[in-house]
Amino acid sequence: MSARHRRSTAAVTTASAAALLTLCAAAATATAVPSSGSAASVTVPRGLSISNGTRYVVVGGKSIDFGTIVRDLAWNPSGSKAAFVDGHGNLVVSDPDGSHRVTVAVNPGGQTWSHPTWQVTAADRANHIPAKNNLIFSAKIHGHTVLEGVKATSNHGKPAKISLNGDPGDGAVPQTDNTWPNVGGDYGSAVYENTRTGEVYIRDDYLRQQGGALTKGSEPALSPDDEEVVFVRSVHGHDHLFVEDFGGPTNVVKDVTPNATTDYTEPTWSPNGKTIAFRAPTGTYTLTKTAHGFGKPVKVSTHTGLSAYRG
Repeated sequence: MSARHRRSTAAVTTASAAALLTLCAAAATATAVPSSGSAASVTVPRGLSISNGTRYVVVGGKSIDFGTIVRDLAWNPSGSKAAFVDGHGNLVVSDPDGSHRVTVAVNPGGQTWSHPTWQVTAADRANHIPAKNNLIFSAKIHGHTVLEGVKATSNHGKPAKISLNGDPGDGAVPQTDNTWPNVGGDYGSAVYENTRTGEVYIRDDYLRQQGGALTKGSEPALSPDDEEVVFVRSVHGHDHLFVEDFGGPTNVVKDVTPNATTDYTEPTWSPNGKTIAFRAPTGTYTLTKTAHGFGKPVKVSTHTGLSAYRG
């Protein structure tokens, strides 16, 4: 993808940027987590949650019993609501402690839903674009995965397939075998992987709703400023993390874990885009931006699961 995909419309508000910087500062402080039920005592950075497919989620320095199986938890930008797939395969939204659960969409059966991501944008009256508060997720149907979306405020809503259109001159984009969606930025753009082509794609969901392939990789996450994407790529038998920067005149792809001797997977960005949290077999790690790129991986928890930053 080239710089032509970047929008020339309004910039991110300074108020939002200031809020994100405050959140990242809070995330730097580690907190001990007491054990609760079957959950082990762990230590995690503030602002970072970890879910592992059980009822227990590490949130705000505590191991919280959500009262139901929690898979692939993701936070809305304000951190006031969590979205996840429950033990029945339904799409659920709850408060940060698991209370006030609402079934946004009921799995009709015969499908596997995964990796919900929040698409929250402000209204753009100049371009006649309404505000959005959606959940986009992957649905495996009859052996193929597609991206679907539903309003996050729905109660037993009906998801609809997300349209995927290629940029002019770039050809068609795959309509199936798409999974692992992740939305970033103020304009609702999403990245996702295609398991058949082995590539990461981007969908510009602002004016044109077009997109295309970025690079070879999987498990992508789009940065909060919509200018970088982190993803996983295999190197010499291990999964490394790569970052592609498409904010400049040319795209730059860099291995940010060149010395990895194990598998680094499931990356996610901190709210200010300065830190990447990710999973390894021995726990949860982070990478922090430096003046020359990224520092070395730092183990921040022995707890292993899917990381997500709460705003």
